Amino acid sequence: MSFTLAIVGRPNVGKSTLFNRLVGKRLALVDNQPGVTRDLREGDARLGDLRFIVIDSAGLEMAEDDSLQGRMRRLTERAVDEADICLFVIDARAGVTAADEYFADILRRRARHVILAANKAEGRAGESGVLDAYALGLGEPLRISAEHGEGFDDLYGILAPLSDEIEASRPAPIAPETDVVLTDEQAESGEGAEDWRPSATRPLQLAVIGRPNAGKSTLINKIIGEDRLLTGPEAGITRDSISVTTEFFDTPMRIFDTAGMRRKAKITDKLEKLSVADGLRAVRFAEVVVVLLDVAIPFEQQDLRIADFAETEGRAVVVAANKWDLEDDKPHKLNELREAFERLLPQLKGALLVTVSARTGKGLDRLHAAILKAHEVWNRRVSTARLNQWLSAMTEAHPPPAPGGRRIRLRYMTQIKTRPPAFVVMATHVDQIPDSYQRYLVNGLRVDFDMPGTPIRLTFRDQGAKNPYKDRSNKRQTGALAKHKDRQKPKEG
Repeated sequence: MSFTLAIVGRPNVGKSTLFNRLVGKRLALVDNQPGVTRDLREGDARLGDLRFIVIDSAGLEMAEDDSLQGRMRRLTERAVDEADICLFVIDARAGVTAADEYFADILRRRARHVILAANKAEGRAGESGVLDAYALGLGEPLRISAEHGEGFDDLYGILAPLSDEIEASRPAPIAPETDVVLTDEQAESGEGAEDWRPSATRPLQLAVIGRPNAGKSTLINKIIGEDRLLTGPEAGITRDSISVTTEFFDTPMRIFDTAGMRRKAKITDKLEKLSVADGLRAVRFAEVVVVLLDVAIPFEQQDLRIADFAETEGRAVVVAANKWDLEDDKPHKLNELREAFERLLPQLKGALLVTVSARTGKGLDRLHAAILKAHEVWNRRVSTARLNQWLSAMTEAHPPPAPGGRRIRLRYMTQIKTRPPAFVVMATHVDQIPDSYQRYLVNGLRVDFDMPGTPIRLTFRDQGAKNPYKDRSNKRQTGALAKHKDRQKPKEG
């Protein structure tokens, strides 16, 4: 990546559409209503042979107070300060407005390089707006149409020489590898998990999810040590799924902030539906998911659905109770939380529950330790020899049932995958094995191999009455018969 390009301008001039065009994906939410984008969203863009970081920003508002619009404006100004190039977008059909003139003055003073782009310039409707843009004093306006992909050759011609002057580098995001298949040697030995420890080139992928106003953005800002994400008392500020790369207590991490997820029945706004879907995609892109609760109203129905979704997707889960600094009777509340957790989320039995305060930063050390533990367990490998010794002891302590008088036999067990751990048991009459016995084995795996909280996949394969030594026995019998026939043959001479 050679440079960073920030797309700035008034609301609803087509910044997010342009962003999506440059990254080649529909990463940013797009809608006809103004003010959809609120946070800064980064993506890996390509234009011809150029590779660069592009930043989609909130629409610049003429507000300087502590309102939501004022905070959004300060966040965008921060992107202007940090970017190598600013692409200032105006609406050619609307022409140059007073707000455009005001922000052009800001860019002249603060930005290193400014490119003026007149968007929606296709056809004759944008002619007058393009001519008016010369008055902004930012050079010749670039005529583009983000919707139809026009003018990008001219944009390349401007960016190419600038990229040679700019030195900026950022590692490309790495999608996590899940359901990693183990080789026979890895399954036998149970080794190799250390390959997945977080590093600068392969940071731990972490998603923070929860209901609106649980404090997700505030928590991430505290972790990274700066006000990178937009926060405030209003619920539902975050709309896009935003990612930042940082070091959390010296552990390289890529952290996803997501939109608050309400119950489906309460979601009527089209934009909120898009935001929730974006958050669910972030869960699929994570390795560890932190379910953030508001300690005043923990484990509501939506919290349970969110945690269950993360488990279903096979991600390691950590539950964090936020706003702990506001709680008076902490010991009683902690016992209450643990009891509710075990009762309401049995599928995550043993998952780590920590208390934090995103506002003060208390408990972040406990959260960091819980995340690393969950990640290590998610990558856990158990050797085949240990698994079969364990299976023998488990079946001896509690034999499988015998439905219809047919004894179920569990013959052999091995681990076939990690991320999350997945095991297969060769057995007879697998269609007769009750769910309760499967839960018995899964709970035993959690306890005996120290795998709390992580999803465990256990499947049974029907081996029938097949004797694994049958082929070997037949070979011995065939060899013995051949020797016997040789002895019966009359000797020559």
